[in-house]
Amino acid sequence: MMSSVKVECVIKAGALIGEGPLWDESQQTLMFVDIAGQKIHRWRPTTNQSESVETEDFVSFVVPRVSGGYLAGMGRSIVAVEWSTQMMTSLVELDEDKPNNRLNDGKVDPRGRLLAGTMGREKRPAEVQRQQGSLFSVTSDLSVTKHLTQVDISNGMDWSLDQKTFFYIDSLSLTVDAFDYDSDSGRLGNRRVVCHLAEGEGLPDGMTVDADGRLWVAIYNGGRVLNIDPETGQSEPQCTCVFSQVYLWVLSGVPVVSGVPVVSGVPVGSLRYTCGFSQVYLWVLSGVPVVSGVPVGSLRCTCGFSQVYLWVLSGVPTVSLPVTKTTSCCFGGPDFSDLYVTSASLGLDQSERRKQPLAGGVFRDLGSKVVPQSRSLDKPQLYDVVSNL
Repeated sequence: MMSSVKVECVIKAGALIGEGPLWDESQQTLMFVDIAGQKIHRWRPTTNQSESVETEDFVSFVVPRVSGGYLAGMGRSIVAVEWSTQMMTSLVELDEDKPNNRLNDGKVDPRGRLLAGTMGREKRPAEVQRQQGSLFSVTSDLSVTKHLTQVDISNGMDWSLDQKTFFYIDSLSLTVDAFDYDSDSGRLGNRRVVCHLAEGEGLPDGMTVDADGRLWVAIYNGGRVLNIDPETGQSEPQCTCVFSQVYLWVLSGVPVVSGVPVVSGVPVGSLRYTCGFSQVYLWVLSGVPVVSGVPVGSLRCTCGFSQVYLWVLSGVPTVSLPVTKTTSCCFGGPDFSDLYVTSASLGLDQSERRKQPLAGGVFRDLGSKVVPQSRSLDKPQLYDVVSNL
């Protein structure tokens, strides 16, 4: 049986838009940014000490450099950051013809290129003039290539274990997409949809890839991180019931539940169950099947509705958090087995803030443990994309 995931808030940052978590293995620290708060944060878990550097504009991501220091996306510029002096040097500007744009998510590919996307400045959180953004790559000689245009909110990105597939999120499309990726040239091609979220389910935001090649996608306004099989586009949830586990028994064809199951964090208690031979069918009160056609021992959620999430006894976990505006995630820790998740507080009203006092914090999931010590794509890509400096 699978126990419930243990999630703890490790940094009560109160960030307006916490984003871009990255584990710096060389320093054994977690890096992340507060975009609207205009700060780059660095946290050392062994001492629980935090440091920060203030920026002059919105800062959307930070990545380490082999030569020391960091690169960050600030406004529309890629800047070099010297942590000890807090000095920042602009290296290259993107979207020069769109002064109202800003950089959003960025990540370094396995060959050392920096990929960074842009978006229009928000009127309110996640509300932008659409199709203003692009996706760029920047190489060591500061050459810039534009790969995509007419992007709404350029967001999460990562690569498959064999480096042949690039995963990408344009949040307002509600999809996680995949491209064929030529790691030698950096070219993208053959775009296709891996996973499509239902309307009202939240927005796909930042993401990471684990050692099994599965995608972990933070869902903004959804309060969770989905774990997605890129081959099928399906997520495999775990248990978030009031009790630590859900037990199902079939007695005379009627399953019985021990404990109170939870649907999207709300106790239900009035689900109706019917059973046919070795298959189990679970129904909500509207009579719409949620899970059907699979044996009781290996139930999977196949519901297409935005607010119905049944958690089962087997499968890789989907992580729920006590905040709604989850923004991004990465694996970290000495053996890369802890999942770190950033969140935002900007856009919450007073009532929501009272209900979510930890909004803007950074959370750690101690229950996933899916990344073996030998392999993680989130080990920082310590390539120097500005090696000519």
